[in-house]
Amino acid sequence: MKSSHTKIVDCTIRDGGLVNNWDFSVEFVQNLYAGLNEAGVEYMEIGYKNSPKLLKGADQAGPWRFLDDDFLREVIPQKGKTKLSALVDIGRVEVDDIMPREESMLDLIRVACYIKDVDKALDLVQTFHDRGYETTINIMALSNVMENELLEAFEMIKDSVVDFVYIVDSYGSLDHKDIDYLVNKFKTHLPNKRLGVHTHNNMQLAFSNTLVAAELGVELLDASVYGMGRAAGNCPTELLVTHLKGTKYQLRPVLDIIERFMIPVREKEEWGYIIPYMITGTLDEHPRSAMALRASADKDKSVDFYDKLTTPEVTFDK
Repeated sequence: MKSSHTKIVDCTIRDGGLVNNWDFSVEFVQNLYAGLNEAGVEYMEIGYKNSPKLLKGADQAGPWRFLDDDFLREVIPQKGKTKLSALVDIGRVEVDDIMPREESMLDLIRVACYIKDVDKALDLVQTFHDRGYETTINIMALSNVMENELLEAFEMIKDSVVDFVYIVDSYGSLDHKDIDYLVNKFKTHLPNKRLGVHTHNNMQLAFSNTLVAAELGVELLDASVYGMGRAAGNCPTELLVTHLKGTKYQLRPVLDIIERFMIPVREKEEWGYIIPYMITGTLDEHPRSAMALRASADKDKSVDFYDKLTTPEVTFDK
């Protein structure tokens, strides 16, 4: 598949941080950046730019949860070609914490929101755009969005300054037909916008869904090394690097990162295709119930878990 229009956004630190509470060493992040830069990956999402005072448990999370520009300068004193990205959530970011792009290590700021908050997300996008950043809006849980809500959101987005609009498969529940349908719908209603895609691997479809999106002209492809991301994880960076044709990516530096850094992390932390995540994916549900199951003594009791989720009168204890 020829895909010279595409760019990879590696989310290992940001989405992978949801697995280990952002407990990555500076050495890990420096080596990841160097490896991705050598591999030719265009963007590395180095964490969240949320504000610690607006979130509970901030003191327990690693520094990649609340990126500080002075800290980033120490971590990556010499930037290569790979640009740096950060994600913010609605209601969790102090706008004053975001300095102008020329004073920041970041190039791209992505705003994640649910459909009801698209207007708030676009207000943030405008601010970040005015400060010189590339911007995206990532509407989460698209599989649960009603048609009329999406059409209203498109009306707002089309007139905004946002550079990229993301198709996000939050629950890992979409297949190639869904991706085809959504990309064409986004292209029809947002002809002036470039698109991105973010997939989860609940049903082993993250990679193929990403390829389908790329073939349809989607430009920004989210991925993470060894697929590290919340629950079932993401499309693996190494698969895109080796598979996308018409690009100049190098696989070897990514394999080196996996061998030296990701294998040891994988021995301590769990992510990827696991049956409870498949169950929530196929039922188009948030993986939080499966994550709770995997953290319990009954972690492999998939039949009981499936029965609970598919029996309407049964609810999980709060």
